Amino acid sequence: MSKSTCYHCGNEVTTFNRIEFDNKEFCCNGCKTVYEIFSDNDLSCYYDMEVTPGASPEEANGKYDFLDKTDIINKLLEFNEGTTGIVSFYIPHIHCSSCIWILENLHRLNEGVIRVLVNFPEKKATITYNSDKVTLKDLALLLTKIGYEPYISLKNYEDKPQAVDRSLIYKIGIAFFSFGNVMMLSFPEYFNIDDIWMRQYKDFFRWLILFMSLPVFFYSASPYYLAAWKGIKTKNYTIDIPMALGIIVMFIRSTIDIVFDLGPGFFDSMTMLVFFMLLGKLFQQRTYNFLSFERDYKSYFPIAITKIGENGVEEPIQVYEVVKGDRLLIRNQELVPVDSILISESAFIDYSFVTGEAVPVEKKSGDKVFAGGKQVGDVVEIEAVNTVSQSYLTQLWSNDVFQKKVDMKYKTITDTISHYFTPVLLIVSILTFIGWSFIDLNAAFNVFTAILIVACPCALALTAPFTLGNAIRIYGRKRFYLKNVTVVEQMAKVNTIVFDKTGTITTNASSTISYIGEELSREEQNDIRNIIRASNHPLSRKLYNFLSTKVVVKPDFFEEITGQGLVGIIKETKYLIGSPKLLGIDTERVLNETSVHIKIGEVYKGRFVFANHYREGLKELFDNLTISGYKVVILSGDNDGEKVMLEELLPKSTSLVFNQKPEEKLDYIKGLQEKGGNVMMVGDGLNDAGALAQSNVGVSVSENVNVFTPASDAILDAKMFEYLNSFLKYSKKSVKIIKLSYILALSYNVVGITVSIMNQMSPLVAAILMPISTISIISFVTVMSNYFAKKIIKKD
Repeated sequence: MSKSTCYHCGNEVTTFNRIEFDNKEFCCNGCKTVYEIFSDNDLSCYYDMEVTPGASPEEANGKYDFLDKTDIINKLLEFNEGTTGIVSFYIPHIHCSSCIWILENLHRLNEGVIRVLVNFPEKKATITYNSDKVTLKDLALLLTKIGYEPYISLKNYEDKPQAVDRSLIYKIGIAFFSFGNVMMLSFPEYFNIDDIWMRQYKDFFRWLILFMSLPVFFYSASPYYLAAWKGIKTKNYTIDIPMALGIIVMFIRSTIDIVFDLGPGFFDSMTMLVFFMLLGKLFQQRTYNFLSFERDYKSYFPIAITKIGENGVEEPIQVYEVVKGDRLLIRNQELVPVDSILISESAFIDYSFVTGEAVPVEKKSGDKVFAGGKQVGDVVEIEAVNTVSQSYLTQLWSNDVFQKKVDMKYKTITDTISHYFTPVLLIVSILTFIGWSFIDLNAAFNVFTAILIVACPCALALTAPFTLGNAIRIYGRKRFYLKNVTVVEQMAKVNTIVFDKTGTITTNASSTISYIGEELSREEQNDIRNIIRASNHPLSRKLYNFLSTKVVVKPDFFEEITGQGLVGIIKETKYLIGSPKLLGIDTERVLNETSVHIKIGEVYKGRFVFANHYREGLKELFDNLTISGYKVVILSGDNDGEKVMLEELLPKSTSLVFNQKPEEKLDYIKGLQEKGGNVMMVGDGLNDAGALAQSNVGVSVSENVNVFTPASDAILDAKMFEYLNSFLKYSKKSVKIIKLSYILALSYNVVGITVSIMNQMSPLVAAILMPISTISIISFVTVMSNYFAKKIIKKD
């Protein structure tokens, strides 16, 4: 069977779905239609920027009818005055320059669009439009029609604009302004410039330096005073205590020098210290804020659902308006938002996100359907038996054990070192002051000040933020997004890794189906699809969705032979669909490959191959993790149907645990931790939420990092799954860099404090050495973290 790729979206084009138009091949009518729209509106250069940049458009089929409701529109709009409306849509497909270009030229497809601004990192398009010329529903349909379907969830409806806290930016800005100007005004005294002009204006410049330093001391440095005071009250001797003390001592000593005309003071060092410390804090906070690490069911639920009225009239209503007894219409791939009873004859419900079970569950009329399942197939009717807030899925999310807890006992490397460094520094400085006070009180103050300035632990405090902040930035470039810098340290301590199966080590299998053999006609494809339509076998469901023909014909005869396959007759033609045994043929078994063979009449046609649906590089990843000394576990809510295949594929030491409910997964993780395990849980669905919350490090694997993922410490782009071992190695190297830089920083302090105790270092020299040590430490950790990133993580 010949293969090529779709000119629009890049999906595979086969004999089953090939559509030719304008000397180009497309995988479906939707892609062809988008190409025609762009060509007719002089937007065909969309294809010149990137190769196959588009996405195959979805059918709307009433999906956005809820956008006709005024109350929903008012909630979604960011601005609505007169005929002008502004709305921000999250569009998962935004991924390249072509996407930005076509969206920002949306006004050429509809004159009601005034302008579109695209936020590429957040995958959001902010659309300003004329409500007299185009409705919000029309905008959603237009975007869907061209392959940029907006993702609108209940969370969008409930979220209120949050005020952005820019206080850290303001503090850094003030510190930087003061640091630059104070340093400039201090240069003449550094170089001992002695002329009439300096003698005349020296006092003026000193007082100007003092006043410029006041905002830095009282405003920019305030977080360190508060943190130090909190540490003293709780007897938790953090690194903030000597830092705050160093800043205060420098300020007091410098103020005394200027007021009593004893010298220029050390305001340049003080402002520089505060600036660099705040910069480190900002670097630490820059953690991919466009990702959400704490999500609940509201991110997953639709805003509205279609209700069937008393006269059979369909109307969209908000999901929170659903009450017991309401009849609801659920379309293909739509979520069931409330616990319900099935009214239609039958339905296939995909519960993989809730339970981890990969096979859609067949429901008959009268069966209960739980919230959180997705309807797969034709439109069905259900009757609500609960409201959204009372449904199983909502209660599961509300359970305390499923929420990620902050480990209050966990101490970072900086916390551990500061616990000893702070009291030792204070004791040394006080004892030295007491000792020198018997000899020379003025010298005692100089020595005391010099010790606190030279030992001010800015190098120690900056080491971890700059190393781990740089690590987070590097991880982010490799599409592994961490919640905060502490996660890097926790990853370095992991010794056990637990993987979910469905959606984590497996991927969407529909795209892995291929056909080998004599070409099938459209009529034969249609007959095969109609025969397998009645089967609930997982392979039947996958093949049914794979075949693109839609004409429904009831077979004249149908029989499903357990463990072998299907026999069907349509228009006097007999079809055998299944195993080689059913067809009476011999074929060699291929590891990690499942085949469904086709025989029409007496002629063997070929086979549909369901290639290995495990993620690329899975075997190599597990082998490397085992070699690296990690205990590896597969923990699945699915049945053990793939146990034999996994045992052949994965290392012998891998533990395989199946049929686990969400709460059982949580208990399993807890059991590992009680045995001394530092556990990383890698999952993707709601059924993993409890285990992710319980684990030391919870990693959520996502095909799209911005769409729904359960609460976690990290979000891993599924395309980078095979590099998990490299990411773990890099976390260990990052911690090693921190330890090396601590040794270097402590060496500075030991030498500096020793010289200061001997009264051989003036406060001025100490103030000069402090920034030198700080800059050298920052340079060291930056260079080393980038070096190890290039060495360990090789994927661009």
